[in-house]
Amino acid sequence: MSEQIEAVTLVEAVALFLAEIEGQLTGRQAFHAKVAQNALAIVARELAHLPRQAERAALAGFLGHDAGLDALRAELCGRLRAGQLTPETPGLIEALMDAVVAKCAVDNPRYSTFKRLTADSPAPR
Repeated sequence: MSEQIEAVTLVEAVALFLAEIEGQLTGRQAFHAKVAQNALAIVARELAHLPRQAERAALAGFLGHDAGLDALRAELCGRLRAGQLTPETPGLIEALMDAVVAKCAVDNPRYSTFKRLTADSPAPR
């Protein structure tokens, strides 16, 4: 009986293959291989960290109800535009920071502010 291979494992395997052949490529092919490696690294982090779910949880917790991420974002934006929420609103900044940190874990985990904000947390892949 074989277990199903996780998507992140497949993505990492392709990235490893590209890294192995990188030295054999030149010019445009080498550049595109590096772009592909970077894209695969983002996909692997996305699969591992699920930032949309983290953002949804942060916004749902702040707004006090669950809904789809787009609906939660729209509600938050509408309430901000209407002046119902301000930076002084308890929990707003924390919810936004949680959402942004989750996105940075995927987009750019080497970003210095991300590193500072997550210094006590396990490092993303």
